[in-house]
Amino acid sequence: MELRTLRYFVAVAEELHFGRAAVRLHMSQPPLSRAIKQLETELGAALFHRSSAGVTLTPVGAVLLDEARALLDHADRVRVRVAAAVGTASLTVGILGDSTDPGATRLAGAYYRRHPGVEVHIRETDLTDPTCGLHAGLVDIALTRGPFDATGLIVHELRADPVGALLRADDPLARHAGLKLADLADRRWFLFPEGTDPLWQSYWNGGEPREGPVVRGVQECRQAVLWNGTVGMTLVDHEPPEGLTVVPLIDMEPSRVVVAWNEADTNPLIRSFVQIATAAYRDSGGATPRPAPL
Repeated sequence: MELRTLRYFVAVAEELHFGRAAVRLHMSQPPLSRAIKQLETELGAALFHRSSAGVTLTPVGAVLLDEARALLDHADRVRVRVAAAVGTASLTVGILGDSTDPGATRLAGAYYRRHPGVEVHIRETDLTDPTCGLHAGLVDIALTRGPFDATGLIVHELRADPVGALLRADDPLARHAGLKLADLADRRWFLFPEGTDPLWQSYWNGGEPREGPVVRGVQECRQAVLWNGTVGMTLVDHEPPEGLTVVPLIDMEPSRVVVAWNEADTNPLIRSFVQIATAAYRDSGGATPRPAPL
């Protein structure tokens, strides 16, 4: 069995749909179907039940899925160890804002233990680039927050965090246990510089056009609230500085921590990063991560 064919099989087994698996693998469906048929012939057993209702794994297919994942993971680790031995193993990770998130801390420790010979370069960016340089080709993978333009990217959710309004502690609205976006409609908000991803800007403005001071980073946002009484946005579990408070927004979608990478990039270090990140952020609580399309 070739590793490439096993990757085909794993894609179909995880998607349970030949068409979606073909899109994920950047190939057409007929050669994918032929490869799976050939694999079934070699093994002498059906791997999938195919019916008008869809595709499901057979018991043999379930066994092969476990073994194939382990084998592919081992093959990736072989490639990484060899690259590390010759001094060519490195990964550039883009991180949005500060990197004090406990999930990120666990991820860093787990990745180092798994790949001690890999040199990891960190590129921290401000709030004006949610892809952390991914679209510009400056990083291999981004540890960031959505939403943003995901053209040409694969985006995998790690966790969802509730969002709140950042207000001055003496603001009349600060006494509320919770707020709705409509309660803030007549207030000045912060804005990002012109050219910032519109999906990203819209999310942090509650989906409405706003007016207010332009900021680039978390500290600038906090200072705009402190000095000007504008509305900032932050995570509910973030401890605000003195003079500020956070009130949960009950009708705003949570902020989603994601990893993103270029869909054409097959670097095994990226696959390993996503797997380790999924475990690290699962341990930090929050939303249940979805399976990564690896």
